[in-house]
Amino acid sequence: MKYTNNIFQQINKLKRVLETSDAIVIGAGAGFSASAGLIYSGERFQKNFADFIKKYGLKDMYSSVFYPYKSVEEFWAYMSRHIMLNRYEAIEAKPYHDLLDIVKNKEYFVISTNADHCFSRTGFSKQRLFCTQGNYGLWQCSIPCHKKTYNNKKIVLRMVAEQKECFIPSILVPYCLQCNSPMVMNLRIDGAFVQDQDWFEAQACYTDFVSKYSKISVLYLELGVGYNTPSIIKYPFWQYTLKNKKAIYACINLDDAYAPEEIASQSICIDADIGEVLAFIKKSG
Repeated sequence: MKYTNNIFQQINKLKRVLETSDAIVIGAGAGFSASAGLIYSGERFQKNFADFIKKYGLKDMYSSVFYPYKSVEEFWAYMSRHIMLNRYEAIEAKPYHDLLDIVKNKEYFVISTNADHCFSRTGFSKQRLFCTQGNYGLWQCSIPCHKKTYNNKKIVLRMVAEQKECFIPSILVPYCLQCNSPMVMNLRIDGAFVQDQDWFEAQACYTDFVSKYSKISVLYLELGVGYNTPSIIKYPFWQYTLKNKKAIYACINLDDAYAPEEIASQSICIDADIGEVLAFIKKSG
């Protein structure tokens, strides 16, 4: 890696803090999955959605979710492929594996706004993971008439296998078994988002962990978090650090690594590719 001396020093400082902290709270956003290759635009999008791009003029995977498809059969044809690609298809996700190798023998907990569940897919313990914004692998009632979510893998794979000309068979369109309303993804896009029992249990575990280590040596490690939902990870991490003089806030984010002046002396900001930084730390460990 060709980094400036300042960035190299910050990386080595982070390495020492990772080794000496009593606990590590990891906050991950979309930038972390992007560093692992889960990119929603460009070549990856064009390769996997050429037929949808030709028919609808779609631009990227994110905006395509909100395209005004004329039928539910068309929507689920797109969405099922999106889910398969970003939730079920095998991925290397080396930055996730490197991070696990770095923290596996430490007291750690992960809070993530990503719905791809790369953490659980690469071996992170479910008991140490809180995914606040949902899961591509789950459906819920659109109303919702009840607070329960459902695994969608079996039907999604059928949708992908049986779709033709950007349509799925109507028989595969999912409806709620209790009220017959359409099923939707379990994603926090509006007030109908279902927080089921697993969600609340994960939230409680996260809250307990943060409270337990709030006054001792703790590293708040932020990876690829932007400003779409800063109130979930970024702002709380800043506040936790400000309240605990033994805490360190570290941010790795390409072109967007920043800490406020109030915690500058307790911060490590690394403007670099997350995957490269983690690979370096793991190799030099």
